[in-house]
Amino acid sequence: MAVESYVVVHNIAKRHNVGTLARSATAFGVSELILVGRREFNAFGSHGSTSHLRFRHFHSLQDARLFLKERDCDICGVEITDDALPVNHHPFTKSTAFLLGNEGTGLSAKELEICDFFVYIPQYGGGTASLNVTVAASIVLHQFGVWAGFPERTRDGNKFIVAEKPAKQTRRSFCAETADSVIEERKCRKEHASNGFFDESGNENSSSNLLDGLFADVRL
Repeated sequence: MAVESYVVVHNIAKRHNVGTLARSATAFGVSELILVGRREFNAFGSHGSTSHLRFRHFHSLQDARLFLKERDCDICGVEITDDALPVNHHPFTKSTAFLLGNEGTGLSAKELEICDFFVYIPQYGGGTASLNVTVAASIVLHQFGVWAGFPERTRDGNKFIVAEKPAKQTRRSFCAETADSVIEERKCRKEHASNGFFDESGNENSSSNLLDGLFADVRL
């Protein structure tokens, strides 16, 4: 069975980061980008790369974990913890899903709970305490690709050749819209409205435009 990589997106705070993250995912051979919580996301910064990436949606972290475990996939938290290993040491053994934390607060307790192990990116300068989430994702995904032996994409001049654009994705790229899932979504929207997560004003700076207008980790 071929080794694959996944990215699990949950609680990323900045609006533009999801599209940029998708761009990095396509560059480094990610099989799927797994959305946990809200289905909608903003593709700003993706430069069309979302057309080349498969998406999957789950309402809860536990549902996402179950899906990955059924595929014999490790879940790796990208976080500086006491037991985190340097990513450049390539501590991978099989297909791996990378869970990235919120830019400000890092991985939450529930996110830490579903991880099998952790990696961090060594830093050599003293000017910053951490990296932007999309920069961190790019480094980690590149390191995994090196370890996995993913074949390098063919170049043409000073660019890599982009694959032919696949057929436009539909909502079928996400989890099916069952009656129960719609009820659960509405319930979670109501519960978190007070936090401003689901502001329907259309304001560009509102959290409602983010993928991280996220549902609580409630098992369906």
